[in-house]
Amino acid sequence: MQRRMRLVSCLFLSPVCQPSVGGIYTVIQTKAKITVDEWGENYYMMGPYFEQNFKTQVEGCEPPNPAIRKAMDALIHNGCQVHFGRWLIEGSPYVILFDIGSAAWNLDRWKGDLWQTCSIGLPYHDREANDSLILGSLIAWFFKELTDNLGDKPNVIGHFHEWQAGAGLILSRSRKIPMATVFTTHATLLGRYLCAGNADFYNNLDKFNIDKEAGERQIYHRYCLERAAVHCAHVFTTVSQITAVEANHMLHRKPDVVTPNGLNVKKFSAMHEFQNLHSTSKTLFSCSSDPSHKTLFFFIAGRYEFSNKGADIFLESLSRLNYLLRVRNDVTVVVFFIMPAKTNNFNVESLKGQAVRKQLWDTAHTVKEKFGKKLYDALLTGTIPDMNSILDRDDFTIMKRAIYATQRHSLPPVTTHNMLDDSTDPILSNVRRIGLFNSRNDRVKIIFHPEFLSSTSPLLPMDYEDFVRGCNLGVFPSYYEPWGYTPGECTVMGIPSVTTNLSGFGCFMEEHVSDPAAYGIYIVDRRFRSPEESCNQLTQFMFSFCQQSRRQRIIQRNRTERLSDLLDWRYLGRFYIHARHLALSRAFPEKFKMDPMAPLKVSNTVQTRD
Repeated sequence: MQRRMRLVSCLFLSPVCQPSVGGIYTVIQTKAKITVDEWGENYYMMGPYFEQNFKTQVEGCEPPNPAIRKAMDALIHNGCQVHFGRWLIEGSPYVILFDIGSAAWNLDRWKGDLWQTCSIGLPYHDREANDSLILGSLIAWFFKELTDNLGDKPNVIGHFHEWQAGAGLILSRSRKIPMATVFTTHATLLGRYLCAGNADFYNNLDKFNIDKEAGERQIYHRYCLERAAVHCAHVFTTVSQITAVEANHMLHRKPDVVTPNGLNVKKFSAMHEFQNLHSTSKTLFSCSSDPSHKTLFFFIAGRYEFSNKGADIFLESLSRLNYLLRVRNDVTVVVFFIMPAKTNNFNVESLKGQAVRKQLWDTAHTVKEKFGKKLYDALLTGTIPDMNSILDRDDFTIMKRAIYATQRHSLPPVTTHNMLDDSTDPILSNVRRIGLFNSRNDRVKIIFHPEFLSSTSPLLPMDYEDFVRGCNLGVFPSYYEPWGYTPGECTVMGIPSVTTNLSGFGCFMEEHVSDPAAYGIYIVDRRFRSPEESCNQLTQFMFSFCQQSRRQRIIQRNRTERLSDLLDWRYLGRFYIHARHLALSRAFPEKFKMDPMAPLKVSNTVQTRD
């Protein structure tokens, strides 16, 4: 290696303000720290500019490298706005953000360039595809200016994520810009559409007419962008083995490297306090009339993709679990569905319930303080107080009033909000079908919270991390899940979870852990079993969990938390290092040599000095 390389990573950052429930946003944000540690000031993120996000999440500054400044000025002098700064996340990476609106007047010309380059046409009504072309054209233009200013010292790597960033890669390669390129797909575009349509996807991977399926769904132009980017890249990566199989059939290229998604485990580390944090967080949403040790909290969270996320099989399994618990057990299970959907306001009954809960809590604290003061006064005089007289009639009156306020003449609502499409909503329709209406006799209670969690919410005033710590089990029986951050986040917080062998996370755990269930990772077989068999297996997993004693659950949480290091970017980041090294060896073979049979190393094998 003759030169220290400069990494310019092109990351599509449009989902900057999405909540932290899975997704590409989490990958990009959590990976920034180890990438900055590796490349220092030679690492730049790129994406679209949004004024409000820039004001609140980016600290504007001048580029440290004159070549970056010159490339930006070249675009700015031609009427395209470019902004630079540090993204205020862990690692504080540099970001170069392009104002798509300021360059929109070039759209027709750039559409012509794309057609001349690769015969891909974009319809005028697809705003997202048009915006991706504007962004891609700006990025390719920027790379051309940058490489002209740099010459061949140092070399440039562009790492593009998802089809929305694909246009930039296609144009950069077609213009023969001297740079190494990596393309990562986190889920194939057509695969997500096919699974959402309830196709028997994995058993028919080799039977789909890809062009026909994409055309029928009016996404053929997007599919072409994705496939062209995949084949133009020096190195193609995806996030899991299950997605690698899918990509090979859908995009007709086998990934060169599988780059599993990691987390900053240090952020979630509770330093042996996670059991206390579980108990503390659990009290924030205790809502059952049963004793706390006989009430378990399960949850599912993520995008509202009813079938892809496995909400269909989960609800059916809950119906069967309810029967088993009524017959054989006295445990109550409260299940939260945290999936954003269209609503118009909070449910009045939910707000009333929260007010009653607060009144009960305040009453308990008022009586406790009064009790404590009288007890202290009695002990101060050297006497043991009469417990029958330490509380007076007024104390009993306010406690009875608080208890009576909790009584209701109707069933507790299933959903916390008024749904816009109540009659056709998939979750509510299936709740009606299985008859789980939170009646007193039901051992399984359902709470559908159709928005992401926030500490400012009047109903569930807690952040997602606190919520997860308060639950006993995360259930994510996904049919289509290229990776699956939600069970990974559960794992690093010491919360057992259910996943499937059709999720990247589940496949990763099967490969790296000999007995995942012993470590609180229950893997439902949705690939080789029928839906009925998978549903029964999920039911049995949940019922077995309910039969555990409190001590057994604590021991299991300790074992679950031990898997954290497996999911740390400090371990998984080496796969990205390998992908970059491979791209350099293919783009600049005379400068960078690589043994394809060499084992992966945790340390950086690429960054060297003269």
